[in-house]
Amino acid sequence: MITLFHRAKTRSTRFIFLLEELEAPYEIRRVTTRSHDGSGTVDPANPHPNGKVPAIADDRIIVFESPAIALYLTDKFPLKRLGPLIGERERGAYLSWLSYYTGVFEPAVMSKFQNVDVVRVTAGWVPVEEAMDAIVKVLSAGPYMLGERFSAADVLYGTAFALFEGNQALPKSSVISEYAKRVIARPAFARAQALDAK
Repeated sequence: MITLFHRAKTRSTRFIFLLEELEAPYEIRRVTTRSHDGSGTVDPANPHPNGKVPAIADDRIIVFESPAIALYLTDKFPLKRLGPLIGERERGAYLSWLSYYTGVFEPAVMSKFQNVDVVRVTAGWVPVEEAMDAIVKVLSAGPYMLGERFSAADVLYGTAFALFEGNQALPKSSVISEYAKRVIARPAFARAQALDAK
């Protein structure tokens, strides 16, 4: 049984979506976290080292950070084929796009939101326009990050783009807009939204 440490309307909601897609056995443990305005407290029951969400527990195994959780869950529950396994041709692209999400895409978006210039020589990420160009290029070749195959990488990217829809920080792209609509049209997303609201 997977335990998802969760706060509503945060990045952890997408893991309800992924767990529903995987048809994995899980429970939701709601925790408190600090809010963006500094209010709130860290829940001592939350195993994330910074008191954030998402985090999961699987027996006594703790996994935190979105790409790690996505990889752990798709490796543990392979029947739905939401993550290429070791030895499969798409595995390299899957690992790369999972890592790109928090290593490049999120920092690029946050830099734009906070109006901080990206120092190209030393930063590990690029301006958001360059990150978006790379993602649009991949999605122009197929409906999902891995081409025809929907994966946990799409859970991360698709939900982020749906959240940012209409935000001026991201360049406008019909490719991205249609992609986000495809991802959140999935029945598991609707189930996740209903569970998030409880």
